[in-house]
Amino acid sequence: MLIGRDSERQRIERLVASARIGHGGALAITGEPGVGKTALLGFAAESAVGMNVLRAAGIESEKEIPFGALHQVLRPALGRLGEIPGPQAQALSVALALRPGPAIDRFAVGAATLSLLCRFAEERPVAVLLDDLHLVDGSSADALAFAARRLVADPVVLLATTRSPDPPLPALALTGIDLAAADELVSSRSDVPVSPELIARLHRATAGNPLALIELAGSRLEHLSPEAPLPVSAELARAFASQARSLGAGGRAALAVASVAGTDLRVVASACRVLGIAVDALAEAESAGLVRIAGGRVEFRHPLIRAAVYGDTDPRRRRVIHRAVAEAVGPHDADRHAWHRAESVVGPDAQVADLLVQAARRAHERSAHDVAAAAFERAARLSPDVSRHASLCVAAAESAWLAGETRRSVSLLDEVGGEAGAVELRAAIAARTGSLTEARDLCRIAARESADADSAVVLLADAVHACFYLGDTRSGVELAHEIEALLDGVVTPKARGLGQMAAGVARILANRGGADQIRAGVGLLASTGLLRDDRRRVSWLMIGPLFLRDADSGEELRRVVADARAETAVGTLPALLFHVARDEATTNQWVRAEATYDEATRLARETGQETDLAMCLAGLAWLRARLGDEERCRALVAEALPICRARDIHIGRVWSLFALGELELGLGDPLKALAHLEELAALLEDLRLTDPDLSPAPELTDAMVRLGRRDDAREVARRYRAEAAAKGQPWALGRAERTLGMLSEDGFDTHFEASLRHHARTLDDFETARTRLAYGARLRRARRRVDARPHLHAALETFENLRAARWADLAAVELGATGETIQRRKQGETLTPQELQVSLLLAEGKTTREVAAALFLSPKTIEYHLRKVYTKLGIRSRAELADRLP
Repeated sequence: MLIGRDSERQRIERLVASARIGHGGALAITGEPGVGKTALLGFAAESAVGMNVLRAAGIESEKEIPFGALHQVLRPALGRLGEIPGPQAQALSVALALRPGPAIDRFAVGAATLSLLCRFAEERPVAVLLDDLHLVDGSSADALAFAARRLVADPVVLLATTRSPDPPLPALALTGIDLAAADELVSSRSDVPVSPELIARLHRATAGNPLALIELAGSRLEHLSPEAPLPVSAELARAFASQARSLGAGGRAALAVASVAGTDLRVVASACRVLGIAVDALAEAESAGLVRIAGGRVEFRHPLIRAAVYGDTDPRRRRVIHRAVAEAVGPHDADRHAWHRAESVVGPDAQVADLLVQAARRAHERSAHDVAAAAFERAARLSPDVSRHASLCVAAAESAWLAGETRRSVSLLDEVGGEAGAVELRAAIAARTGSLTEARDLCRIAARESADADSAVVLLADAVHACFYLGDTRSGVELAHEIEALLDGVVTPKARGLGQMAAGVARILANRGGADQIRAGVGLLASTGLLRDDRRRVSWLMIGPLFLRDADSGEELRRVVADARAETAVGTLPALLFHVARDEATTNQWVRAEATYDEATRLARETGQETDLAMCLAGLAWLRARLGDEERCRALVAEALPICRARDIHIGRVWSLFALGELELGLGDPLKALAHLEELAALLEDLRLTDPDLSPAPELTDAMVRLGRRDDAREVARRYRAEAAAKGQPWALGRAERTLGMLSEDGFDTHFEASLRHHARTLDDFETARTRLAYGARLRRARRRVDARPHLHAALETFENLRAARWADLAAVELGATGETIQRRKQGETLTPQELQVSLLLAEGKTTREVAAALFLSPKTIEYHLRKVYTKLGIRSRAELADRLP
């Protein structure tokens, strides 16, 4: 019976009741050992009447078993595995070792977990109960948290207990019970009356911890201090160890085996046989209330009991038990066998190291990167070979990086020093989380020490990538020369493609050609799979299209990226998503760009990757400026700029200033816009960044024209036209011709028509609409109202499709000035980014289940969002939805 937990029980009851009627939810119950977390989870199980209850518990000895807890949870639902999307079913089957397959992504496993739980819940509501989430293997915890965060409209509730103060789910923090509840609890467990004074002393000493109150009442009163609370966990551990020592020799021995072997009674029994111990002796521990034996499982009454028994066992005896357990589980359970063998040895052991390496590789193939890192690291510690120790530390660091554990990765690399693979990985980590200057220099040093041209070119390409963020054109051009000098000796298409791409990028940043080199690189890298196995460099697939910015380059690469994104690990995903979002933001896919930026920003925060965080914040600020979202744009810039200044991410500073300038132009304040744009122009000049795609000259011209500074504007436009001509790419040329058209007294049609021809060769609808707005406005001022209207109508339609509200208003004002009757699109209620995503995919003809798979949501959640969209838009069918969306 729970005592003193009324509000907590009510919250759990509400969650369970909501799940029964189709409103999913999740909750993590947090607190110190013994505070009552497991008891509340038991209450939840009692409340889940008529529901399918799926349970698992974290166990210290199984924390390194990939997806062990997830398999426990999903085992009853695996019969429905064939009813979820095929790619997700494959990913989950590989993760759970149900079938062989290629390496998978942790997000794919999380999506599959969500789909399977929701499919299983179609029979009847589901309650997932996880005890000791902090002891669950990281791969399982990630998958279940991924699913839990997306429970919206499905009859599924997930409840977990954890000691972590910062769980990945909404938290319910448990503290000790109050004095009245403590009195009730102790009195209910005591055979003799307990005085109020003793109850008060116990309550003060234990801070109301229920387990401590029960275990320490009576026998531990002499140890209580009136001045300070007891160190409850240590005291309880000693108390439990004392209880275990009171057992007979056979009971103590069997209990020690159970503390090592885990919950499977068959394994405990087998290990006992190996050691010549009678497993029946566990009955004594059961009678003493230390364990429960039922359903083929041995479960300690509390995790502290198990920890106390394990800690109280002589270390030499523990190693003997681990060896016996390894023999009991056998090589058919290779991962558990390897880990128990590892615990059974003291010094270096090449055979055990080999077993752990194999376990690490299996974990890597299943995308359990945290487990792979632990196994590689332990193998390194046990390897008697010094050179192998170094290579295994690098492998562990690589896995830790892929798992998003940056500090752990760097710590492992510190052990290795200047080993080639370590330098390369350290440079990659520095580029994302540390010093970009260090990343550039490390890559350059490693390239010069490389034994072959292919490796050197790939490393120099990484250095160029760092130069992009730094805005370092001088070093970039030097690196381009070094790459070009090595290309004749390059053998692989991958190295040649990266080399051509990197040299082209460096030259474009300095406006010294480079477009043809990027096109050559795009052609090589477009081969499917060329960079798929190199997760740290997969974002290069998007760099070519971003620098060329035309409609003809990169379509094949975009398709490759769409596939690669699903296979990329969390450590490298923020960089890829940032480039994808930037690509989407420079087309008409602004809704998707918002969602991609949001996902990239969240992952960059989680993994401490400040470079990508800053760039995503700046990129999203630029998009928000064009959308006219003043408050959000300024907030994003305010967060991005300090990071950019602190880490010399100068390209992020450029984008942030561009965002503020564009925001003020859209708001109709050319004076403030001019201040930001002139600061940006000065920064570009200081950095010697002469790529016309980064130049604010067209926006400067616009601001100056509005302020009546036409002579200054002409000089800016003239210089920009020369820079755009030198680059020769349609995006810059289209913007250049627009600026000339805005300033021409006669013959402006020639410039605007040329501008529109260049825009037609790009994917940027926004720039095309800006040109049509400027052209229409110029035609109206020339009293050619009839000619102006088609351009202004087209501009208005594009701005409204993109939701660029301020620019749509400007177009509407100009159109009204031509005497045209304007039929503005009713905005109605604003759809959220997720509602827009759902709507767009459904409008494209995808089924509910296809949209659910694409967005990592459940079909019922898609239907939930669709109902909200119908209500907001006042429509009742998908046909109407398609008509209402761009």
